[in-house]
Amino acid sequence: MARSEALQDFLDAALAAFDEAAQDPRSRRSLARIAANLEAPQPERADIARRLPVCDRYLDGVLSTRTGRPALDRLIGCFGALEPRLEWKPRGGDAGSASENFAAGHANTMIVGPAALESRRDVWLGATLMAPDVRYPDHDHAPEETYLVLSDGEFMHGDSSWFSPGVGGSFYNPPGIRHAMRSTDRPLFALWALLPD
Repeated sequence: MARSEALQDFLDAALAAFDEAAQDPRSRRSLARIAANLEAPQPERADIARRLPVCDRYLDGVLSTRTGRPALDRLIGCFGALEPRLEWKPRGGDAGSASENFAAGHANTMIVGPAALESRRDVWLGATLMAPDVRYPDHDHAPEETYLVLSDGEFMHGDSSWFSPGVGGSFYNPPGIRHAMRSTDRPLFALWALLPD
């Protein structure tokens, strides 16, 4: 089974950019296992493309950004080429700590993972887009997670204060840790890679 060129190009670019950005040894171990799992392609789902209004308003601007860092700029370009095939969805579940504008102000897409473009259970790789001044709800999940941040924005995890990794910043969320994100006066765009047990 072979992957489509656009998906393979994106995955190659994503793994290279995550590898360049990730400093935490736990992230590096997780990403190595993710890369190994991705060596075996799984079936791609057809005709799932769907955009939410927040994508129509902010995504083209986010994807036209150039960072001056070759690995990040290649990743953004490859994501842009793949994006017309992706399904964007709002987050389900409890949004208790989210901002009032959260429902209309965010979108998530799963590129590889359950019900993703490439449907599989051993890797979850996706992206989040948020309009300006939106707070994502506090949440947690069993899989460990590494973020790669492609815009300005603020994050928190565990008992940390809000922090800004900066464009190209990366950080690790251990399994089960409470975490959240919020945009500033600009849209937030970040990729996340989770390794389920």
